[in-house]
Amino acid sequence: MGRKLFVGNFPYETGEAELEALFSQAGAIDTVRVMRDMSTGRARGFAFVEMQSEEEAQTAIQKFNGADLGGRALVVNEAKPKPAFAGGGGGDNQGPRRRSAPRW
Repeated sequence: MGRKLFVGNFPYETGEAELEALFSQAGAIDTVRVMRDMSTGRARGFAFVEMQSEEEAQTAIQKFNGADLGGRALVVNEAKPKPAFAGGGGGDNQGPRRRSAPRW
């Protein structure tokens, strides 16, 4: 278990200060980062909260996962590392396949 938490499904009006005040009820916080739309600056409804210890992170998950914030049920769980992008497609890079003529 890590100290970094994913926090999702909160109202778009929620900011870092409000999340910090909420999660400080579970323990000491290192950072709070609300993810925002790059063009509008509006919150995207999820954030990452890093607690100072794994025990405090576990307490926050137990206390706040499913809790109501602004009429929405929070989703709080351990943040997973972002998967490496493999390039997609799944092809073998041999170009288009040619079909053989049907055998009659």
